[in-house]
Amino acid sequence: MSDPYSVLGVPKTASDDDIRKAFRKLAKKHHPDLNPGDKVAEAKFKEISQANEILSDPEKRRRFDAGEIDATGQEMPPRGFYRDQAGGFDGAKYERAGPHESFVDMGGVFSEMFGQRGGRTGGFAFRDGEGFELGGLPVTYTLRVPFLVAARGGKQRVNLPDGKTLDIDIPEGAVDGQTLRLKGQGMPGAKGRPPGDAYVEIHVEPHAFFEARDNDIHVEVPVTVTEAVLGGRIRVPTVGGPVMLAVPAGSNTGTSLRLKGRGLLDRKSKQRGDQYVKLKVVLPEQPDAKLKEFLEKWEAGRAQDPRKAMEQFT
Repeated sequence: MSDPYSVLGVPKTASDDDIRKAFRKLAKKHHPDLNPGDKVAEAKFKEISQANEILSDPEKRRRFDAGEIDATGQEMPPRGFYRDQAGGFDGAKYERAGPHESFVDMGGVFSEMFGQRGGRTGGFAFRDGEGFELGGLPVTYTLRVPFLVAARGGKQRVNLPDGKTLDIDIPEGAVDGQTLRLKGQGMPGAKGRPPGDAYVEIHVEPHAFFEARDNDIHVEVPVTVTEAVLGGRIRVPTVGGPVMLAVPAGSNTGTSLRLKGRGLLDRKSKQRGDQYVKLKVVLPEQPDAKLKEFLEKWEAGRAQDPRKAMEQFT
């Protein structure tokens, strides 16, 4: 993957706000919902999402800048780590399994270290006279989940490095950074020992319109001049499906209306957040002669100065 700073088009000295603005601008341009069927836009969206995942997290950004993780968030091996497999690691092999790195065939290393000790420690078994017996090791994965799948819950397919596929149940209200445990889906154990577990870290993709703030959803909805002036009922999207919303007469751009209980599920309290709808008055795409004629004769409109309050700050 390319350098995340280059992907977002920001310098390494960029502030958190600069990164946030650059990401949102690119995300809206390349979001799959706004470019249906466009594979190039879909690939670009995934790339900028991955870059934002690194740079928007202060710790991940620090570690990337320090060379501790790569542009995908995976651990970088320490200097001098790779050695001749026939040499310093006593036949141990280090291999990449897809996007994840793991140790395999480590018996030689640990038998030399612990071979004659009895007892059990963590996931490893030691048996007198039999050397070291390795149990299944855990593995970790990262999974990008569409915003609405995380909000509503659902299944998401994962392709494992060994070629297997898993359909993972994403719980309703899943949040970015949440880790799911898949029992027995890790590395196989030695000598018939059970496999380890797999841990899947969820990364929720941004949505073209919805923005999550804690358990609340914020969305900007366009309304016509007629709807804003006279009021009315409009159809608005929510994570649970479209609903009807009453727009008060005399509404303006920036007016915020609340839909109670239409936000995300809090898995701890079992309560739902709210959805806040911010109105944006939009003029007709095609010029309207009668509207223009009315405004030219509308004296009250000419007398209005919506920018007067700004003068005291300039």
